[in-house]
Amino acid sequence: QVQLVESGGGLVQAGGSLRLSCAASGSIFSINTIGWYRQAPGKQRELVATIGLGGSSNYNDSVKGRFTISRDNAESTVSLQMNSLKPEDTAVYYCNAEAAVGPAFRLLNVWGQGTLVIVSL
Repeated sequence: QVQLVESGGGLVQAGGSLRLSCAASGSIFSINTIGWYRQAPGKQRELVATIGLGGSSNYNDSVKGRFTISRDNAESTVSLQMNSLKPEDTAVYYCNAEAAVGPAFRLLNVWGQGTLVIVSL
């Protein structure tokens, strides 16, 4: 089994910054791609940013230049530094990972429970 737990969400004013963190736990052999998705009320869940094992990242065009994703492989964590936040960034942010887990080294796609980000005027 594997779990992802997000933290760092909260209320911030437009133009401000927030840093989200996601910690993976369980019988994890390795984490390949890990990243963040978000879902605003009444809208579909969308990709925010992902990062591969080697550090290659991919961003939604709407957050490029404002958000930065990073990972700490030793701690099995991923972070999302969000700067210049806009009201349209308001959403529940979910951590997602492709992880190989023991004892059979199965490849799983795992979701966290989400953390709420509210950007006010």
